[in-house]
Amino acid sequence: MSLPTSHRPTQTARSSKPSDSPPAPAGRLLVRVADGFAFSGGLAAAVAALLSGVSSQALGAPAATTWAVLAASGAFIVYALDRLRDIDRDLAGSPLRTAFVVRNRRPLTISIGLAAIGLAASLVQASASIVLLCVAIGGIGLFHRRLKENTALKTAYVSLAWVGACAGMPWLASGLGRAGFWVSGILLASLLANLIASNLQDHEPRAGSGFDRSDPATILWLARGVTLAGIAIGLAAPAAFRPMVWIPVCEGVALAAYRPTERYGQFAIDGALLIGAIATMINFAMAG
Repeated sequence: MSLPTSHRPTQTARSSKPSDSPPAPAGRLLVRVADGFAFSGGLAAAVAALLSGVSSQALGAPAATTWAVLAASGAFIVYALDRLRDIDRDLAGSPLRTAFVVRNRRPLTISIGLAAIGLAASLVQASASIVLLCVAIGGIGLFHRRLKENTALKTAYVSLAWVGACAGMPWLASGLGRAGFWVSGILLASLLANLIASNLQDHEPRAGSGFDRSDPATILWLARGVTLAGIAIGLAAPAAFRPMVWIPVCEGVALAAYRPTERYGQFAIDGALLIGAIATMINFAMAG
């Protein structure tokens, strides 16, 4: 779920793989719909909504729909805006996504406006502490273009912003119980692994950025190791939170079969969080 960064072709570049070639005519419509969902920021919004819903369910937070709408609309706005602003720098590393954004500037702009309306309507129902949390997360998104040059720093603050959006609001709404530490820990490990892998795909050598000086294989194994930590936290958690282990498990499966292609990064690495959240909700429903 990494916010976009500047891209240059490297050994992990995603634009030259056969798996990103256009499919046969019969499958083009499906691919276009899927691409639009992922490249617009719709996938990020869906992941945010479901992770928020999982957190609310685990914590017993009231007004779960409100927090899910806030998380989803905020994620969509941040990601769609960043893609519209960084077209030139994204072209080398994410040609498919950049082409989509160029073709759909106007619809994306309108969608951002609609998402902003949903965000504002939901904020009206939130407490002052949740509004302040949203402002802080929004500030991170606003200054992301200046902060993202250091990959390690970017991985840390983006993952914390995601945890704040998806677990922080339900945690505040539920009264800040100790259970929030289990939920946040599982999500943080899953999101860290996702972001490390996303940075590997967005790889651009830069002075002073620790991840960028590492071998890609080392970075990948680091991401896999972080998913194992998330799984360990999930299994060690009280039984009420154990279904959330599906989130790092699904991310770990995606990383185990890692492919350095643009679509794999969008649909597998990021989609694993979505699938993990859905599996968690099903597990919660079966247990309840």
